[in-house]
Amino acid sequence: MSYAHIRDDGGFAIGPTTLRAMAHSHSAAGRHAGSLASAIGIGIVVLVAELVAGYAANSLALLADAGHVFADVSGMALSLLAIRVAARPPTGARSFGLYRLEMLVAALNAVLLLLIAIVIVVEAVRRFVEPPDVQPAIVAIVAAGALIANTVALRLLAPGQGESLTMRGAYLEIAGDLLGSVAVLVAGLVILVSGWQPADAVASLVVAILIVPRTVVLLRDSVDVLLEATPKGVELGDVERHIREAPGVIDVHDLHAWTITSGMNVVSAHVVLGEDAKPGDILDHLGTCLAADFDINHSTFQLETPEHVLWEARAEQAQH
Repeated sequence: MSYAHIRDDGGFAIGPTTLRAMAHSHSAAGRHAGSLASAIGIGIVVLVAELVAGYAANSLALLADAGHVFADVSGMALSLLAIRVAARPPTGARSFGLYRLEMLVAALNAVLLLLIAIVIVVEAVRRFVEPPDVQPAIVAIVAAGALIANTVALRLLAPGQGESLTMRGAYLEIAGDLLGSVAVLVAGLVILVSGWQPADAVASLVVAILIVPRTVVLLRDSVDVLLEATPKGVELGDVERHIREAPGVIDVHDLHAWTITSGMNVVSAHVVLGEDAKPGDILDHLGTCLAADFDINHSTFQLETPEHVLWEARAEQAQH
């Protein structure tokens, strides 16, 4: 049960601890950890096959795709570890637990992918100028197998990619792997039919190009969360308007919105109440409103009277 009392300075203190308008929910990524683990297993099989075949066929395209798959598998493995760690209960030292670890892993994975893309581009340019002999039959067979495997993994991850940044990152990684497999398969068939060896280098460049855009997006989104940017899809002006329109509310200030981890958006605000306002009713109304209209299920409100706002203003002036 939550309650409020009026302090001597005219403000409401929510006790015994800061009030949460809605209960905590588990990380969205945790609900799909099993699918992520299965996708990792499939990725490891593809990785080993492409490494062995890449060296055997002298194919940069296969090795490039293997590098792509390695980054994706390692990233997904780190993400799975982050999900497990984040599921641990909060402590006094970390009141939100380790939810942010998911975002940190996503950012590190994006940096790793960008580095691999640079290495692939440099080597592809070198091989385009001096194309080595490639065994196209091996390239085509292994690429076709990787294409099938990536399709299966993609279907496993599809349900969770709309709920979690980690799952979305994994889904995009597998989607890139699938397109990379198509590029390698086409290169193998082109060399098999025409004997044009530079097709292997061209396919490697395609793999690198596939890596970069989605990696930049993943890096941007994860950094936004780490920097506590306003959640995507949440207009702070609309949130402020909804709070102001609540019955019994006459003003709102110090409004902030941020994301703890995927599926956990948070709002905090100082809400000024009118004379006849009922704090409990207002808290219920605001919590329900923000959850329904903005998908914000974690709200913390400091309830204040107009006298308290005036007292705060005078105290601030006195400090200056």
